[in-house]
Amino acid sequence: MTTWKKQLKTEFKMAKDALDLKNYGKMRVCARRAAGISIREYLTEKGIAPPSVSAYDLLKFLDEMDDTPADIRQASIYLRLRVTEEFRLPVDVDLVAESKKICSALTPDWDK
Repeated sequence: MTTWKKQLKTEFKMAKDALDLKNYGKMRVCARRAAGISIREYLTEKGIAPPSVSAYDLLKFLDEMDDTPADIRQASIYLRLRVTEEFRLPVDVDLVAESKKICSALTPDWDK
């Protein structure tokens, strides 16, 4: 198994563990990092130098790419949402599912 696939599996495992402990902040960070890993791999395979190592920046870059489908663009937006003063998201969304949506679209063999 390639390194980036191992990293993805690790991030999703940590996201699940954090969710089980109701640590939503850590879950959100892990979901973002997982998407960032997938975006980095996708860009590299397309011969595009990733503009940043930051998952947040990579999600923004993905959103700005002309050929990004609307559902993947929306997933990117969800993963970049800021929490409220109560440390909650302003919308009810499963960030792990949104991250997996990005990973499946960009690197379809990530979970094999």
